[in-house]
Amino acid sequence: MAHIIIVGNEKGGSGKSTTCMHVATALVRLKFKVGALDLDTRQRSFSRYLENRAEYIRRHEAALPMPTLGRLPNISQSRLAPGENVHDRRISEAIAELEADNDFVVVDCPGSHTRLSEVAHSLADTLITPLNDSFVDFDLLARIDPETERVIGPSVYSEMVWNARQLRAQAGLQPIDWIVIRNRLGTQNMHNKRKVGKALDELSKRIGFRVAPGFSERVIFREMFPSGLTLLDMRDTGIGGLNLSNIAARQELRDLLKALNLPDVVVKI
Repeated sequence: MAHIIIVGNEKGGSGKSTTCMHVATALVRLKFKVGALDLDTRQRSFSRYLENRAEYIRRHEAALPMPTLGRLPNISQSRLAPGENVHDRRISEAIAELEADNDFVVVDCPGSHTRLSEVAHSLADTLITPLNDSFVDFDLLARIDPETERVIGPSVYSEMVWNARQLRAQAGLQPIDWIVIRNRLGTQNMHNKRKVGKALDELSKRIGFRVAPGFSERVIFREMFPSGLTLLDMRDTGIGGLNLSNIAARQELRDLLKALNLPDVVVKI
């Protein structure tokens, strides 16, 4: 069966689609077969990114690796068992179709709480939660005492992950490997960075996730989206250039892939 990678966070703008795209295309470059699924049926950022990539390949006749984009099927009421939730059936069929032909399936969840997202988290072998490096985003994971800056307890998203872990345990499945990645790490405000890092380390011990570095804030990510390109395509396409900032961004991607510790993946990109 394919290894399912869920990328989730109930706040928008944390870099979920960018993370999905780079992880999925990097795995294809490493010769794995990769399926992709976008559960954000409104914004469809991951789908649009992949569609832009397919169009770039067509226009330029470029030999770029491409994940297989799946879709959520429409399910008629007549196909549902009594009491069955239509969203449960939609995601289970979509994942099953992608699992049949791929080594990995990368799933992008919407930046809000939905039934699709809730079910997806229970299917995760690996869960990646991109988090902007601020206490505004940290609040999604846990509540903080404003005076002592100590973690009071888990917040809404952490509770959803806990429920997903319980469902997997009841089904006799392997536990979720949960990785929180710190995105948009700035070079300024080192005091705030240290405070967020300390809070994450404390929380990780309490609720069981690993912390890994993500992507810094860089213009190149916004520039690549219309063409569907990623950091690893710059050498093949000549777009973006290999300046010091872009070289550093490629190293961030390598470090992230190593931190994920995915089965059978040796990072050579």
